[in-house]
Amino acid sequence: MHDEHHRLIAWDAELREAHRRLRRALRAAQESASASIAGGSDGGAPTRDLLLYCHGFCLALSAHHLGEDGALFPALEARHPRLRELIGKLRQDHSMIAHLLTQLDHAVASHAGVEHLGRHLEGLSAIMESHFRYEERELLDILRELDLDADPHAVLGPL
Repeated sequence: MHDEHHRLIAWDAELREAHRRLRRALRAAQESASASIAGGSDGGAPTRDLLLYCHGFCLALSAHHLGEDGALFPALEARHPRLRELIGKLRQDHSMIAHLLTQLDHAVASHAGVEHLGRHLEGLSAIMESHFRYEERELLDILRELDLDADPHAVLGPL
């Protein structure tokens, strides 16, 4: 007897959940920065937790965008050619965010002060949130119907 297993993924829900996890990761880094400042760091040396949260957030958001660019967006463009312009805008956002993540990563590697890291996180938060809202507003309905046989963690990042 031939047993076929078909896995149906609700890509709209997967995207929302990936965004929720990334927001939570960024919030953890921001809270760690705030706690460092409140604890008397006065913008001085960041705690190990803050460095870990910043580094982890950079990796997670980068992986999310690489997965979208490499798997999700090509699948959407193949099924919905009218989305090419929109996806081009989303890829531009990804490029800009990648630049900001590189700056944050360099700040972490150079042992920048807590306040400096906090400013990086604030800027990233504003741009990331704007990007996520735009992406969700434009893609959730389309993703609800997407039939893509792929691992959600490979497509939307491992976080």
